[in-house]
Amino acid sequence: MDPATEAFVAHRNLLFTVAYEMLGSAADAEDVLQETWLRWAGVDLDTVRDHRAYLVRITTRQALTRLRTLGRRKESYIGPWLPEPLLTAPDVAEDVELADSVSMAMLLVLETLTPTERAVFVLREVFDLDYDEIAAAVEKNPAAVRQIAHRARAHVAARRPREVVSQAETRAAIEAFRRAAGTGDLQGLLDILAPDVVFLADGGGVTRAVLTPIVGAGDVAAFLGQSTIAASMRPAQVNGYPALVLHRDGEVDTVMAVRIDDGLITGLYVVRNPEKLARMTRETILHR
Repeated sequence: MDPATEAFVAHRNLLFTVAYEMLGSAADAEDVLQETWLRWAGVDLDTVRDHRAYLVRITTRQALTRLRTLGRRKESYIGPWLPEPLLTAPDVAEDVELADSVSMAMLLVLETLTPTERAVFVLREVFDLDYDEIAAAVEKNPAAVRQIAHRARAHVAARRPREVVSQAETRAAIEAFRRAAGTGDLQGLLDILAPDVVFLADGGGVTRAVLTPIVGAGDVAAFLGQSTIAASMRPAQVNGYPALVLHRDGEVDTVMAVRIDDGLITGLYVVRNPEKLARMTRETILHR
């Protein structure tokens, strides 16, 4: 390979992870990588001191542009918008910080940031870039980036899960939920669901899904009690954490991820939009 291609391939998984964490969409992240490559191919490498930093800078700028477009697209989205789930490789779960940063719960928290805040938070807190590098990527001065990072950190801290939940705890909660939902055990559901649990379903107007959030353990349990879908769901590793997946006729039909706080499920995130399930057929390699 020529030097430009070699550098891009060497950092591709990192660049995809940066773009995905900023966008919450694997399809859009792939588009950003294509745009990054086109710009990288035209760079005079003799003028580039740090290939990794330069590539991250290009990717960040392209993702910021795409993120603003996504914001307009979400305004006309039918029903709740959820991140695109990824079937992740086992090594993602082994990196606790990476798994936490790509979890469905965290990606939804990141959705509440402005595009620039999200970029600064991801580059600083997840990828540990210094402020000068981030400043170059978001086209701000380092002092402004420090202020943005502080603001974004406080915003996320107030909304993220209160603690990083272990794989074992998540797996146990999901199994208790699946067992109770699958057998119609209303009390079992109430025992595992937090009083203020939120159920969100993303069908994108393409397939059947609840169009508004369901809030509260009683209402969520009652809704789930009307369906036997949970009994047919099987465990899988999604976005770094255990989740449940339903297949119909050999195709992925539904992905359900959870948020857990203090041992109880506080969020149930169901993705049914078929346009968001393409990455559930093969493992995605993420890298910091």
